[in-house]
Amino acid sequence: MESTQLAAVAADTSDPRAGLRAVASLRALTDRLELTQVEAALRAGLNWQQVADALGVSRQAVHKKFAKRIDPTIAVPKRTS
Repeated sequence: MESTQLAAVAADTSDPRAGLRAVASLRALTDRLELTQVEAALRAGLNWQQVADALGVSRQAVHKKFAKRIDPTIAVPKRTS
């Protein structure tokens, strides 16, 4: 099922079981997309603080969530003051 269909099912409250499954699927998709974008940002030269700012979270939160999940070949830029 494509993401627009999943979103429609997730928003429809007539079948809560289907809606919850759709929400879980969207969450998994979002997680994969977020990791892909974080890796792309780091490859493009953004540091953890810049990634965090773009996501609207703290640097510590984004680092904790992604530092061990990103491709280990990515050279993460150091934080500049």
